[in-house]
Amino acid sequence: MATNNAESHQKCTTKFIELANTMTEEGLSIGLVSAALMSASCVYATFAVAGNDGGLNPSGVRKVVDTYERNLKELQALKKKEAGKA
Repeated sequence: MATNNAESHQKCTTKFIELANTMTEEGLSIGLVSAALMSASCVYATFAVAGNDGGLNPSGVRKVVDTYERNLKELQALKKKEAGKA
């Protein structure tokens, strides 16, 4: 069992990737699965902030977008480092 936030985060990430991989193994395109995963994440991010009855105001949307951007930049920097391109 994961003992801290980083471990829990990695465990959740791995589960989502495993699920996405099963979808592509069933014949769905990687692009379609990626888009659906992003849509699901948008729905869940909105729920996490506003619950079932609300939506995000423009500043809330900006916060979610900034979080996605920060995560994507961190991942790309890590991938470049692992590939020896840092």
